[in-house]
Amino acid sequence: MITRFLLSNMDRRGFVFLALIAAIGLLVPLANLLLPAGSPFHVSTATMSLWGKYLCYALLAISLDLVWGYCGILSLGHGAFFALGGYAMGMYLMRQIGSRGVYGNPVLPDFMVFLNWGELPWYWYGFSSFPFAMLMVLVVPGLLAFVFGWFAFRSRVTGVYLSIITQALTYALLLAFFRNDMGFGGNNGLTDFKDILGFNVQAQGTRAALFAMTCVMLISGFLIARGIVSSKLGKVVIAIRDAESRTRFLGYRVDRFKLFVFTVSACMAGVAGALYVPQVGIINPSEFAPANSIETVIWVAVGGRGSLVGAALGAVVVNWAKTVFTSGFMAPYWLFALGALFVFVTLFMPKGILGTAQGWWESRKRPAPVPAPEPAPAE
Repeated sequence: MITRFLLSNMDRRGFVFLALIAAIGLLVPLANLLLPAGSPFHVSTATMSLWGKYLCYALLAISLDLVWGYCGILSLGHGAFFALGGYAMGMYLMRQIGSRGVYGNPVLPDFMVFLNWGELPWYWYGFSSFPFAMLMVLVVPGLLAFVFGWFAFRSRVTGVYLSIITQALTYALLLAFFRNDMGFGGNNGLTDFKDILGFNVQAQGTRAALFAMTCVMLISGFLIARGIVSSKLGKVVIAIRDAESRTRFLGYRVDRFKLFVFTVSACMAGVAGALYVPQVGIINPSEFAPANSIETVIWVAVGGRGSLVGAALGAVVVNWAKTVFTSGFMAPYWLFALGALFVFVTLFMPKGILGTAQGWWESRKRPAPVPAPEPAPAE
């Protein structure tokens, strides 16, 4: 029944997006594992991991578009939920190292041995279990979003004030995780991962499986977000975006709708962060930087706010451009190019890449107006 509902409310762009991601999730790992390195269709492991990172960003962009594009909540702190999910995965991966670390301690990670920690902190308990770690990937960002949203939305904090508070939240977490006594690796963060579910995290097959899983989670996140915005709940959420006071006057508990969407979005961002860490190989406090959250807003704006497909497209396009720019002599000018891109899109493409392209296509298909016949001359 759920699948039937989602398919019945899916537009052509949604079908194309799902088919494309499913094809990429199947063909790219096969091209990496089965084709020889000399084949023109072979995809290297480095390229596959790079595009896996882009797809993690696409899931993060969809999570932000769910609250900004459809509910009108401009969050400048979604990078915090992404980083918390990444730290939950990183803690699991660190517990899998065991005695293979530099100091050979079977319980304590290397950075704790270096800092003379006597025992494992209580909040690290359970992270040797994969199911527990995956539960924390959802619970920690979701709980933070729920508590934050409970106070913010009940107090009717909106607009730029809410954006500033979300940015202050992620900046506070940045400062906290930089501290060595927090027990999360300080400035260096968590790295030197060995295994995931007993498989070598650096092995080609593991990398291919992580890429495929990222595609599966991206499809799942898109379907969840699409299911929300296409439901009756989604219609109320869109009404809140367009006219919050009128929606409240009609008797809807606006704070509860906003709290639900904000919490679901945070959980999706946490999943994106958890998939990001084993493919990149490190998680550190820089992921909490407010600039990362602002950059996520730019992805959504470039792709098309209020379009889940556009948000994912913007994340991939902008990060691909970042890779191209920063790999050559233009690296110092990337931030200028990013700022210019945001200004250009805001002024000349307010609907983003996808919205502008769709408008152009519809204008071409629209038949030209037929001129009215001239009135007959009076006799």
